[in-house]
Amino acid sequence: MREFKICLLGSGSVGKSALAIQFTENRFVESYDPTVEDLYRKEIDMQSGGKAMLEIIDTAGTEQFTSMVEIYIRSCQGFVLVYDVTKKTSFEGLTGIKDLVFKTTKTTAKKPPPMIVVGNKIDDPDREVLFAQGHGRAKEWGATFMESSAKTRVKVDEIFLGIAKMLEEKQNGGGGCCVLL
Repeated sequence: MREFKICLLGSGSVGKSALAIQFTENRFVESYDPTVEDLYRKEIDMQSGGKAMLEIIDTAGTEQFTSMVEIYIRSCQGFVLVYDVTKKTSFEGLTGIKDLVFKTTKTTAKKPPPMIVVGNKIDDPDREVLFAQGHGRAKEWGATFMESSAKTRVKVDEIFLGIAKMLEEKQNGGGGCCVLL
């Protein structure tokens, strides 16, 4: 069985853990508990046939763990960069995270690693980041973009199945990026 390692990256309290738990355990966690590092695993059916094991590394959302995050980035094949649509600062903070991913993986926007930029918490009406802003940033970085809600399970499966599809395509000699979801 193929195994794909995915890194969840983003500022604190953007919903990285909530997305991972919703995908792997089909439940929403209301309380916020800062993560240092958690690991989730789920077996999935690939669109091309066969099964794959997704290993999702849920990283810390704080700057103090940058050296640990670099280690996780080195061990991962795909990246999900998450921001909170109700917190513009979390969106602005993604640039530094993307830069760290590109530096660590030695890639660029012309040949990026498999990556999805996710605007989470679309169930909350207090939006500060527009869809067009997130989409534009992802396009600029050579990444796929989508918005989600871990709370209402909107696009949760599509995020993880989408990155798995990118990784499979890359493994099979394809581009591995920017699948339309």
